[in-house]
Amino acid sequence: MVVKIPAKAFNRAYLPLLKDRDHRYLLLYGGAGSGKSVFAVQRFLVRLLSAPLCNLLVLRAVAATNRDSTYALFRQTISRWGLSSLFRCTESELRITCVNGNTVIFRGLDDAEKLKSITFRKGELTDIWVEEASEISEEDFNQLDIRLRGGRESKQMVLTFNPISALHWLKRRFFDRQEPRARILKTTYRDNRFLDKAYEETLLSYRETDPYYYSVYCLGEWGVYGKSLFPAGRVAQRLSELPPPLRRGEFFFETYYSEQAGQVLIREESIRFLEGEEGPVFIYEEPLQGESYVVGGDTAGEGSDFFVAQVLTSATGRQVCTLRHAFDEDVYAKQVYCLGVWYNRALLGVETNFSTYPVRELERLRYARQLVRRAEDTYTHRPKEAYGFKTTAVTRPLILAGLVEEVRDHMELLSDRATLEEMLTFVRSEQGRPQAQEGAHDDCIMALAIAHYCRRHPEANRPGCAPWTEDMREDYRRASPEEKKQLMARWGRDRP
Repeated sequence: MVVKIPAKAFNRAYLPLLKDRDHRYLLLYGGAGSGKSVFAVQRFLVRLLSAPLCNLLVLRAVAATNRDSTYALFRQTISRWGLSSLFRCTESELRITCVNGNTVIFRGLDDAEKLKSITFRKGELTDIWVEEASEISEEDFNQLDIRLRGGRESKQMVLTFNPISALHWLKRRFFDRQEPRARILKTTYRDNRFLDKAYEETLLSYRETDPYYYSVYCLGEWGVYGKSLFPAGRVAQRLSELPPPLRRGEFFFETYYSEQAGQVLIREESIRFLEGEEGPVFIYEEPLQGESYVVGGDTAGEGSDFFVAQVLTSATGRQVCTLRHAFDEDVYAKQVYCLGVWYNRALLGVETNFSTYPVRELERLRYARQLVRRAEDTYTHRPKEAYGFKTTAVTRPLILAGLVEEVRDHMELLSDRATLEEMLTFVRSEQGRPQAQEGAHDDCIMALAIAHYCRRHPEANRPGCAPWTEDMREDYRRASPEEKKQLMARWGRDRP
């Protein structure tokens, strides 16, 4: 059956998704008044009229809410488009049937037994629409996903929702990791050209009266339950303003065998950045000649899944680059090495609580500028110097207090979405300890706090060199005249 619906009947932002059957999951999310539910209905009506087989199950957490929402919206759109003669709406059953036999059934997840008995007069279930998907559990979603199987027709699930909590399973499942079978579209009231002016003015009024509500409910930023250590309203506002990164990708390099070091090292001049959609490195600002940078690193450990590095300008603390990935330790160390070289041989401060391997690997690779701290020798119990940052009961509150101050006074210097989202779920426990909420991460926050600590280190604003280690001095003594020139260019002049 061919029914021509003009493109002007749709909001432009949604048109690329109108005929998408390549993805198993379509996620339409964002703020209030964005028109996502209206588009879902429009899209399903087009499919009901044109597809040889389209049997749709529309679900909400509570069945009774369908009558005045999803079912009413279907009837309203059918009437507006002048299609009443092509559809039979049975209110007693909450069922809509197209003249070609394709059918829509409306149910709720509050009565699972009724879902098991659903049958269609023509063929099997092909589509599911979950309205207000943030109201259902992940277990319910999994059961629906399993049911949507079999047959020759392609199967698809559409989820429409407002992103209320940054800890929701939807964010973890579809936003915090790459799901190749999912297509995601975020929209706000700004994308809805059919929105009436009075409602638009109501939404706009929250921008001044309640910035946090405006950011979460009007602009569709992920929200937070509870009291964040950081100013949630301003964090959410900054999230809504973020431009995309300049580049995303990872570092590649060549290695060589060093005779004087007696091991394989990275050839610095070979380091290059290759762009890729799934790369772990996000560049927000390219390195500037003469600028000094610091890098704070947090390694994957207890309660953590990610290795993270944050790059800041030493002078202002502007966030210019981030690295975040579930690396192996050796891969992480080499990426941080490249990151440091790329940003003018930045001062590196990598956390050593759960593993000293990244710091030891950076030392083995002869990186010239690592953070040096005072430590106690475990054998002699005498003071000694050690590389990296140690998070303790003393240093943790210190660096977090410094970070809170920086964020409060200079929110505009933050550029990374993952970092800001972690701030929304970083709260004080009942015992008063600042920490990530259960199920959330703090890798980006701790790396950023360490980076700001590095900015206050005496080495932070020096040119890209540091006092040589004894191993470096030995390498220099054993090097040929040409190799000595290369080492000087790489490490800078030795300082006492």
